[in-house]
Amino acid sequence: MAQAAHRPPVRGPTFIRLLARLTEAELAPSGPSLPDRLGQWLDWKHALALAAALDARPAEAAGDAGAPDDLHAECARAREVLAAAINDAPLLAPAAPAEPDYAAFRQLCLNRQRATQAAVGRLRGKLRDALAASPGMGQLAEVDAAMEVAITPREHTLLAKVPDLLGQRFERLRTAGDASTNWLDSFRRDMRSVLLAELDLRFQPVDALLAALRTS
Repeated sequence: MAQAAHRPPVRGPTFIRLLARLTEAELAPSGPSLPDRLGQWLDWKHALALAAALDARPAEAAGDAGAPDDLHAECARAREVLAAAINDAPLLAPAAPAEPDYAAFRQLCLNRQRATQAAVGRLRGKLRDALAASPGMGQLAEVDAAMEVAITPREHTLLAKVPDLLGQRFERLRTAGDASTNWLDSFRRDMRSVLLAELDLRFQPVDALLAALRTS
């Protein structure tokens, strides 16, 4: 207990801090800088594509691809639907029947990840089209496209570990609990918090493109 009390605080997005707490991970207080980390993630083909997007001359606006208010509303609706699917999942309800193992929770996690990934990809494409149709914003759309191609595989690899990390949390709580404890409800709350935090994390590029579109 004394050792846990002296663990250094984990910095970063809520998603990272949640996983560090639930997995009891000992993370280094500091890591590589963002440029150094990107240098490790990008191969030469992706680096060339990103450099070309950054060096390209701003393209002429291609026409109206959707009003910013309409796209903002569409993104908000998509996010609300995805969040509701997590908050209202019967498996995560406090009164849900006890599950004998982690399999059903794992499938729920995978389903929510796939749905969020598909929605974010679709929304980023629509927002890039809208930016390309806005004066002076075409280059930003090209940079985001290059970054999505370069970073998304790495992101998928890292986020694919979430179901396993939650599974480890499930087993730890089950081992420490007994028939008189509410360890399963505690796990349900933990899983809901992680999935909602991952949803926020995955929507960061959408939020950034929306902000750029609204200022164009």
